[in-house]
Amino acid sequence: MTLKTIQKLCCPFDKQDLSLEVFTKDINDNILKGILSCPDCKRRYPIVHGVPIMTPDEYREFQLELPLLENGS
Repeated sequence: MTLKTIQKLCCPFDKQDLSLEVFTKDINDNILKGILSCPDCKRRYPIVHGVPIMTPDEYREFQLELPLLENGS
């Protein structure tokens, strides 16, 4: 996912701008792994293989996201 695309995203819950923490990029500077965070509601959305996981809370599997959210691995 490109930085330009990520900058167009907002929090699906409160429509606030998201902050970005990048863990891994490819040779073209596309973001492969990282975290998008909402400063307002404190939700965090992982980016996995270039795809931001921004589904509603009731459909998320937080146990699967936990390793990435904790340390970016």
